[in-house]
Amino acid sequence: MKVLDNAQGMLIDLDGVLYVGNQAIDGAQEALAHIRKLALPVRFLTNTTTQSRGSLSRKLKALGFSIEPEEILSTPSVAANYLHQAGVRSCFLAISDAIKSEFEAFEPVENAPDAVLIGDIGRAWNYDLINRLAQMVMSGARLVALHKNRYWQTEEGFRVDIGAFVAAIEYASGVEATIIGKPSAAFFQAGAQALKCQPEYLAMIGDDIESDVGGAQHCGMKGVLVRTGKFRPEQMVSSSIVPDVVLDSIAQLPEHL
Repeated sequence: MKVLDNAQGMLIDLDGVLYVGNQAIDGAQEALAHIRKLALPVRFLTNTTTQSRGSLSRKLKALGFSIEPEEILSTPSVAANYLHQAGVRSCFLAISDAIKSEFEAFEPVENAPDAVLIGDIGRAWNYDLINRLAQMVMSGARLVALHKNRYWQTEEGFRVDIGAFVAAIEYASGVEATIIGKPSAAFFQAGAQALKCQPEYLAMIGDDIESDVGGAQHCGMKGVLVRTGKFRPEQMVSSSIVPDVVLDSIAQLPEHL
């Protein structure tokens, strides 16, 4: 019996699994077509905080993937729902302009916000901004981060991700951030709810052994690691997490279904 024989649905990471930068992973389109042929329900999970679901869908279609916006579960959409349920009314938004439309229900303020929301803002990070956000949090603002990734893989190599800045604000303020994206259990649970499937019948395919595989397994799902994107052999050796399946790339996934 194959490990994924009883899978009734798939959660698939985007960047590093289906593509890197503007280049599709070899065989990824065919693997997704096979999943569609089996009629397995699927959602695409991403910690990306610089693109809306609509723009992600357009990029994916240009790369040969037929993926609709409603099939993408992004951290901004989940974060907006979390803030609403938490009773937040005003936010300081340290996020990309491209996703601010997801947070139109909240008043954007420069001082004394109910919450500080952190996403990717690239080179806009500096000491003064980190200091300002830490002061807001110390004054009582809720600290919410779209994710806490250490780095991501680009066509030019590794880039430091927002996790370093979130950690700095946590350390300075003494307040632990609420993390919305992977490996947050709430994010994977949102995927299970979207597919109307119990976690034990779902498989998560990702390139990050900690956030993707570990996060999914913590929620009772199968964790499938691909050796593309940010995957590094030394991390698999040093990690306490043992993937249920390891693939050279998602192109091999049909062999396990």
